[in-house]
Amino acid sequence: MTQMKWLAGAALAAAAWSGAAQAQTTLTMWYHGAGNEVEAKIVDQIIADFNASQTDWKVEMQSFPQAAYNDSVVAGALAGNLPDILDVDGPVMPNWAWSGYMQPLQIDEAAIANFLPGPKGYWNGQLYSIGLWDAAVALVTRQSYLDELGLRTPTLDQPWTKDEFMAALEAAKASGKFEYAFDPGMAWTGEWYPYAFSPFLQSFGGDIVDRTTYKTAEGVLNGDAAIAFGEWWQGLFANGYAQAAQDPADRDSGFAAGKYAFSWNGNWAAMNTLSQFPDTVFLPAPDFGNGPKIGAASWQFGVSASSQHPEGASAFIQFALQDKYLAAFSNGIGLIPPTATAAAMTDNYKEGGPMAVFYDLTKAQALVRPVTPGYVVQAKVFEKALADIANGADVAATLDAAVDEINADIEKNGGYGH
Repeated sequence: MTQMKWLAGAALAAAAWSGAAQAQTTLTMWYHGAGNEVEAKIVDQIIADFNASQTDWKVEMQSFPQAAYNDSVVAGALAGNLPDILDVDGPVMPNWAWSGYMQPLQIDEAAIANFLPGPKGYWNGQLYSIGLWDAAVALVTRQSYLDELGLRTPTLDQPWTKDEFMAALEAAKASGKFEYAFDPGMAWTGEWYPYAFSPFLQSFGGDIVDRTTYKTAEGVLNGDAAIAFGEWWQGLFANGYAQAAQDPADRDSGFAAGKYAFSWNGNWAAMNTLSQFPDTVFLPAPDFGNGPKIGAASWQFGVSASSQHPEGASAFIQFALQDKYLAAFSNGIGLIPPTATAAAMTDNYKEGGPMAVFYDLTKAQALVRPVTPGYVVQAKVFEKALADIANGADVAATLDAAVDEINADIEKNGGYGH
């Protein structure tokens, strides 16, 4: 009799457990990191932890190669086949929100109160996406180079001025030690151009589009400040400080091979350089007159507009914002944790860590790319204009043509909702 009661109780418990498991509603998720084993392992762990933490939701992920990801989302939106959870490159998010691909997040914004500004994806005053990391660019060199060339080491409080920066490039060129004084990374294309190079324009006092209205590029991409920037940019190549056409291999290993005195590069490449040269230093962006600037915002998580379970998708995203996961991403793939408390848990970004400077650079100098649906077009126009100017095109005419193209796109799209 006792045995029968025990079996009945066990059967009831199993049925109850089975019912709870079956009660979990599946949430689909698309991710851009196919092929990155370290990244995938961390995301898989977050999903497993979330699924085990409650009985309402079960996240299932499908990964895509990064190069094909955006096209897959656009195709999925057109086909009405988007998942519940998306990840999105920060500057692209306003376009996806405006296009109806995404809906606002339903998370407690107190959870991101201490985040760096770059990972916060706002559009029309609402939070649509949030990132688990950020990325930053610095002027990379070696302390031994600075000492040999007799150069002051710039700091966050006292970055190089434009004149100091150009004097540093001239000293490197005159030394005869390097093939080129400066490697801006011309072998990289696409988003690298607006992310890495528009901060130079913004430090001159210009921009890709007028951020007061987002309805025109007139005066900011072709005004006096922008023309001064364009002439400076062209001079880098015309005067032999940098190369307009660069072999990708030189971008990857040219600094390590001693071809360049200075490299404009991101924290994702920092550990490799440090491992080769312990005297590597990461310098703040120069101040070209309107304060030093660097880019901000990387990949972020959001909820698709077609999700029938936005509360569950948002719950997963908020779950992923725990410091332990932010630190795990930083330790795993080298990117910047978005909170100081997560940074303190990392090997590289904790106080005194070899890459802590990047957290400070992001906090002090970062500027997000223009927050507008039109950015996806504006970025490509900007890239072409800078490539043409680097190769000798007339500065004023090229920037005027870029403004016309951007303004025509804004008008064609009814101002993109601004």
